[in-house]
Amino acid sequence: MSPPAPPVTPELRSLLRRLKLGQLMPTLPERLALARARDLGHAEFLELILSDEVTRRDATSAQRRARAASLDPAMQLDRFDATARITYDRRVLDELFSLRFVADACNALIMGPVGVGKTFLATALGHAAVRARHSVHFERAGQLLKRLKAARLDNSHDAEIRKLLRVDLLILDDFCLQPMDTTDTADIYEIIVERHRAAATITTSNREPAEWLALMADPLLAQSAIDRLQSAAYELVLDGESYRHRQKPAITPR
Repeated sequence: MSPPAPPVTPELRSLLRRLKLGQLMPTLPERLALARARDLGHAEFLELILSDEVTRRDATSAQRRARAASLDPAMQLDRFDATARITYDRRVLDELFSLRFVADACNALIMGPVGVGKTFLATALGHAAVRARHSVHFERAGQLLKRLKAARLDNSHDAEIRKLLRVDLLILDDFCLQPMDTTDTADIYEIIVERHRAAATITTSNREPAEWLALMADPLLAQSAIDRLQSAAYELVLDGESYRHRQKPAITPR
């Protein structure tokens, strides 16, 4: 039986805090015990605890950037219910989760009826992109257009548009859920045209692109924007029962 690991001294605790490695302290006794049990050398032990810290910092950074991107923390791929009665092309989904479309500045159109998991998968792609250190912004399309309209009143519109153009992955949820007026159409046109082949965009919609034209005020701008969006896009079509039924709270028997 290996002798117990030496205690973590106050001097070591102080040094770790000064080096901003204080988060190592909760697991350090276990790591010291593991090092003794496995007879690890000094370099191996150092690699072990620094690997712990890198993993923790990466996870913390991803969580922080996911919050800044407005991504729902509950909507990650490992929490997707694969038993849901939803049909889709798994090859397309696998390709999207490779994130090559982000690196190649392509788009993704995720379409299907209400409740089949479009927002969930788009958000999960956002989380995957964040973990890969891409910049991401998620927003419902209708809310975004309202925000851009308000930005015109305080002269911050151009700055808001620039932010949307800068991100590596822009996710527009519930695209074309409601009709767009001339101002809305012009904003969507600018965003899509400026991001075309420069950055990736995901749109989710319960309408097909052919239906979008009728909902946008300026047919010429609409056609130009939609043509660019589709021409560089993977299309993932979902169908089946509502995924939201599976997210209902369960009644615990007494």
